[in-house]
Amino acid sequence: MSAVTVHVDETGVAHVEMCRERAGNAIDLALATGLLTAARTCAGTDGVRAVLLTGRGRSFCVGGDLREFSGLSGDRLAAHLGRVTDALHGALRVFAALDAPLVAAVQGAAAGAGLGLAAAADLTLAASDATFVAAYTGIGYSPDAGVSWSLPRLVGPKRALDLLLTNRRITAAEAADMGLVSRVVDASRLTEEAEKAAEALARGATGAFGATRRLVAAGLSEGLDAHLDAEARQLAEAAVSAEGRAGVAAFLARRRPDHGVSRVT
Repeated sequence: MSAVTVHVDETGVAHVEMCRERAGNAIDLALATGLLTAARTCAGTDGVRAVLLTGRGRSFCVGGDLREFSGLSGDRLAAHLGRVTDALHGALRVFAALDAPLVAAVQGAAAGAGLGLAAAADLTLAASDATFVAAYTGIGYSPDAGVSWSLPRLVGPKRALDLLLTNRRITAAEAADMGLVSRVVDASRLTEEAEKAAEALARGATGAFGATRRLVAAGLSEGLDAHLDAEARQLAEAAVSAEGRAGVAAFLARRRPDHGVSRVT
């Protein structure tokens, strides 16, 4: 069985599932490579309008596969971790570059790199019984999966350091209060609510979503003047696009625009 599966449904949602449920979807080389392949599939498939990332089984992702790592040492371990992080970080880069928004559905534990995957999503839904923990420094490791980049931006540097240095496990409700999670849903409804959210995004203006994702990311590091110029350029491009024209026409006609596709070709 593949460590990661991906399929695109008729609404344009790409379903990416981590499938090492017996290992808590721990990230070994196969899973990291599978995520990169899945991300590239999403980028290379016409009609992908949203991506839904899930983990099969009781946990979303418990982080790196320490059993795999413990069998290596010295240069072999360093080289292996390099291959794992190259693939995992490559997947994150590809997902971030998509116009299609990324939705994550988190159940059970999101630890280490699993926390990074949850934080990387544009919309993160968490089951009410989900928990989040950085875990890295507890085993003498430093972060990967963008955790040291995303956490300070989502929860602030002080809270990020609290989570990273103390490895304090937080609940879904705490994660939502901090801004790490978009919203918390009943565990029995997580799949339904996540699919509903992804399908709603798939019916939206994908080009505008992509521009918005890039503006928000850039706005966290660039100055106001440069950002205002970027907003003006992106708005002009959006206004003359097919999506922009259709959206305005629908507004003036007092109807809801539907930018989605009836089927993926």
